[in-house]
Amino acid sequence: MNDLFTFAALGTLTGASAATLLAANVIGGLIGPGGDKARKWIALGIALALSYVAAAFADAGPEKWIVAFFNGLVIFSAALGVNQLPPGNRQATSASPTQLAQGREPRYIRSWV
Repeated sequence: MNDLFTFAALGTLTGASAATLLAANVIGGLIGPGGDKARKWIALGIALALSYVAAAFADAGPEKWIVAFFNGLVIFSAALGVNQLPPGNRQATSASPTQLAQGREPRYIRSWV
């Protein structure tokens, strides 16, 4: 349990996308239901920040800053789950009274889109 997140893990796609997802959901949860629309912008900011921090430690030329932007978009896409079903085919995240009566609990992590 000593190494759940390390600097080396945050430099990988998996670690950076997990950190982005976690931080955006925690911050969005602290803001409350009114902050649901802000979660994707928070996630984008975190993903870009992680990417630029990783680029700052990289030994490469000035093009690393351009690549860092696109890496931030990749991190954001992985955290958002762009490779999942199209938004029209996803399950609704708001629970109706009939869903609760049938034993389906509202989801803890709601969709950002």
